[in-house]
Amino acid sequence: MPEPKDQAPVVRLRGVRKQFGPDTTAASGQPIHALDGIDLDVHQGELVCLLGPSGCGKSTLLNVIAGFVKPDAGTVEAFGRPVVAPGPERAMVFQEYALFPWMTVSENIAFGLEIKKAPAAQVRETVEALLAKLSLRGFGDRFPKDLSGGMRQRVAIARALAVDSPMLLMDEPFGALDALTRRSMQEELLRIWGELRKTIVFVTHGIDESVVLADRVVVMTYRPGTVKRIVEVGLPRPRQPASPGFAAVLAELTALVQEEQMRHERDEASAGAI
Repeated sequence: MPEPKDQAPVVRLRGVRKQFGPDTTAASGQPIHALDGIDLDVHQGELVCLLGPSGCGKSTLLNVIAGFVKPDAGTVEAFGRPVVAPGPERAMVFQEYALFPWMTVSENIAFGLEIKKAPAAQVRETVEALLAKLSLRGFGDRFPKDLSGGMRQRVAIARALAVDSPMLLMDEPFGALDALTRRSMQEELLRIWGELRKTIVFVTHGIDESVVLADRVVVMTYRPGTVKRIVEVGLPRPRQPASPGFAAVLAELTALVQEEQMRHERDEASAGAI
């Protein structure tokens, strides 16, 4: 179970703002206001999804938590300390897999441990355990080019798990997969989360995916990105898309996201008419 809400959150954001630009590719040449006044807490053991229309700042917010992007204003804390740079307690999993093509599966998984100069015996034991946990046994000597998309993403998750970070930050990790593989990976992620109880912040543009996965869904407004609403899913797992409860949460989230998408389209139309 996630940490009770009366305990200190493991991630705490207050008044976070971020601007990029000016955007020289846009006709206006104006800066992009990506985030504005983000307040958010994430508790130990939670699986939180960031959801919203394309361009709302979901990935920017995740990169702020990861320490890859520095906010222009506001405060960001992870595990009680200010976030000023990436840290080993916040492991990142990208959509693009980000595997080293010249390394084998085992070498990719071992990379973080070797950077930490872990003993060779510990590295071997950890790699073997993760190959088994993520159904990759027998593929340790293969290279990423030999694997399917789903298997590559399993390797990327295994590499993040190898360093035993208490938090996983996942940026649309299943977005490039076909529907069946995506569902399989969702189930795999929930299985791992159930066993290890990592804290996970998961960016998705899939409304149904957020209902399948999340304890809470943070719905973001279109640019500048703010927290529009936080929806507690509250359904037992495994969640069945055909169930009335699933359909009700899906309808609520769909309405919220569509509202922001329509607002964006109206703003674009107004700007084009000027």
